[in-house]
Amino acid sequence: MGHCIFCEIAAGRAPASIVARDDRVCAFLDIQPVNPGHLLVVPVRHAASLADLNPEDGAHLFRVAQKLTAAVRHSAVRCEGVTLLLADGKAAGQEVFHVHLHVIPRFSEDGFGFRFGTGYSELPSREDLDRVAASIRAAIEDARPSA
Repeated sequence: MGHCIFCEIAAGRAPASIVARDDRVCAFLDIQPVNPGHLLVVPVRHAASLADLNPEDGAHLFRVAQKLTAAVRHSAVRCEGVTLLLADGKAAGQEVFHVHLHVIPRFSEDGFGFRFGTGYSELPSREDLDRVAASIRAAIEDARPSA
């Protein structure tokens, strides 16, 4: 595995502004926040990708993120909305290969957003959607995470 900064933070061996920690997850402020209050929620047990993540750890990760979203909204942080973002893989924008869920406080005109590729406004046919859905359904059993 090599050195993993999120493992070090979760273990208390690297500095971080911790917001919450238990035996399954650790939540701390991002050192390069999109907006103030931007949190990362990481599993304590290393998992490089969602496929590697223990399903119970994943469920707990989202439960904690839900509580933190409510806490951010009730804190002094400027927050009109929240974006939850989990990038899985380099092509998706994952930079640290330890699963992490971003909890990003949002407000009007904060400058953050998604950029859609060309052709996004062209809707696929129902037949194309059904063909893709069938392909994914067929792969569900093969893609079950191991835990």
